Amino acid sequence: MGWFRNGWDAARSPSRYVVCVRRTEDGKAAGAGFVLGPDTVLTCAHVVNAALGRDMLDARVPGVDEVPVEVPDPERPGSRQYPARVAHWIPPRAQGGGPVGAGSAEWFGDLAVLRVDVPAGGLPPGPRHAAMAVGHRADAWHGGGRASTVARLTVAALHGPLAYLDGEPTGMAVGPGYSGSPLWSREEEAVVGLVVGHFMPEDGAGVPLAAGFQSVIRRSWAVPWQAVEAELRPLGALDGFGRPPADPDDPAFELLVEAIEVALPSGSGRGDCARRLARLCGVVPGSDVVPPSPEEFAAFVLAHPRALAALSGILRRDDPGVADRVLAAGALSSTPRLLTAEEYTKLRGLLRTIPPAVLGRFPETVRAALPHLAARPAGDTLDALLDHLEGLPGDGRASGDERRVPALLRVLEYVGALCPDTQRARLRIWADGVARRLGIDRSALGERRYDAQEWARAARGRADRVRVLVQVAKTGRNRHRLRIWCDEGTGPRQVSTESVRTYSASEAAREVLRVLDSLTPPAEDERPPLVEVLVDRGGLNLPVDEWAVRDPAELLPGMLGVEFPLVVHCPELLRRNGRFVSRWRTRWNRLDSGNAVVVSEPLDRDTLYSRLVNQLDTVRVSVDVPPGPPRDRIVQTCLALGIPVVMWDRREEGPSHSVRHMARVATRELPDGVHSYRANALANPPEFPGRPVLAWADADRTVPRLHLSEPQEGS
Repeated sequence: MGWFRNGWDAARSPSRYVVCVRRTEDGKAAGAGFVLGPDTVLTCAHVVNAALGRDMLDARVPGVDEVPVEVPDPERPGSRQYPARVAHWIPPRAQGGGPVGAGSAEWFGDLAVLRVDVPAGGLPPGPRHAAMAVGHRADAWHGGGRASTVARLTVAALHGPLAYLDGEPTGMAVGPGYSGSPLWSREEEAVVGLVVGHFMPEDGAGVPLAAGFQSVIRRSWAVPWQAVEAELRPLGALDGFGRPPADPDDPAFELLVEAIEVALPSGSGRGDCARRLARLCGVVPGSDVVPPSPEEFAAFVLAHPRALAALSGILRRDDPGVADRVLAAGALSSTPRLLTAEEYTKLRGLLRTIPPAVLGRFPETVRAALPHLAARPAGDTLDALLDHLEGLPGDGRASGDERRVPALLRVLEYVGALCPDTQRARLRIWADGVARRLGIDRSALGERRYDAQEWARAARGRADRVRVLVQVAKTGRNRHRLRIWCDEGTGPRQVSTESVRTYSASEAAREVLRVLDSLTPPAEDERPPLVEVLVDRGGLNLPVDEWAVRDPAELLPGMLGVEFPLVVHCPELLRRNGRFVSRWRTRWNRLDSGNAVVVSEPLDRDTLYSRLVNQLDTVRVSVDVPPGPPRDRIVQTCLALGIPVVMWDRREEGPSHSVRHMARVATRELPDGVHSYRANALANPPEFPGRPVLAWADADRTVPRLHLSEPQEGS
């Protein structure tokens, strides 16, 4: 077992990995989950929805809402309850990627990774995982957590990302409360999947049958582990879990052994330090007398994600140089995290006290603090961003032997700059403590703090505008499918209830106006809400701004682009060309000072690419080229390269009046400028003959995760 031991008896039932997700309303079990890592649990998304009192198949990310998670107590019989938040969210979805239809018996996705506010050692080390195979015999447990609820199952069939299991004719049957339970393979001694649901006997029309001798079935369905990995691995949600022991040939291991031998040359000193480290990491020391060898010590530090940070804190006070050497050696490994367990728990506690409106701007602060960050994790949950930031190095502004300020501390300075005085002071005290442990000069952190204050001062001068986001997907001749979100400044929240229905242009305009009528913009903001139309690249020229109610019974025509500033946004092009995301953010940060370029001839792709690819001061491109494939290619190339603002005219002949007219309007004011032009064009077509289109990709505002179909390469 080694000198550093966990406090969980390995001989106990695998049910020790099972946790209970409880309802926030009444405390009853909503379902089960199981341990992934030291503070991480995996369950079903629909279990979290049930815990929060939402519709079971709600696809919206829960945000910062907390759910109670009950975990076994390692010290005595019973359990303890801790708050948890969603770190990664894979909502239930239909086979084509859209929402699950009413009455569906099975679906795809349905995973939620929870980060639990549990003290160090409060959860057992995560179990082994293995791919599921037909014939595996597996155990599952009810979320209530009692070992007596074990249900014996056999994998009957695998069908892509779904697995079907049959229960034994006697004993417990899978039913309500088992969703999210691990499926523990007795042959593999590993988790091979998790339970999602069970089937009830029905007649041919789908009507439930009364239980009878020939209608009782014990068929359940689950997500096999290989499908869990396929969903979560690209998000980074499984990083750091199930790592092999430290390799003696690893350069980090060798250097860390040498650093420990220098820092702790005596056995007694090494033993005292090891026992302190064990307590900080929530593990049990192997002896009160015999110390661990330097090799055992180093192996533990490279295996436990927060041990290196804790060790640096122990060593910093007596010998800062040795602490720096230990941190430098550990940095060669991908396992160690930036924060100690105590610092991480304290940070999560501080973030819970921050106003929701500020937490909703966390992704914006990341973009402001780290404008050259190449990529962020899929999804913008707070815990996913924290995980990502912990793994990033410091910024480049350091000289000589000065330690760089880590990305996480820089971002938290920007968060603090948006907070009320009390929360800002608490965050700064926390950051000062982390900086001292890392050996960061106080003046270096102070410089980043000043940057954050200046950014916050500028940000207050331009408050976030209320937005309505409308995803438009063409489904046939003059028919469209809609999904609608509202964003009052804290992130998009879905308000559309139907996604299968299709709309004509007039019906779609009525639906969007209905949502806009329901909004109450802040009294101090006189600007009308911005309508942001989300399309794939084939929909960039859809005349959504010209859609109108056109109902003789209505007093007003209700034309969308005349009543509201309306822009288009094509997230697909940036998603498919992710290497340009950092350049897009850089250009957006220069929106008020950057250059505008006019393309007035049908340039070929290579010429346009070479002209724009590295011009980070180019923030706006106006395309004055006649309609047709060359113009569409120019527009799409600009968007794919990360140009945040692109404008063109849908007119079919002659030079573009609207492009020339808008050249006098400041880039940030273009949505309102185009809005005004469209109103003038309706009132006076000869004076304003253009039909302007404005593509607007705001890097400071998030867009929801879209279900986009992949276009054909030739489209």
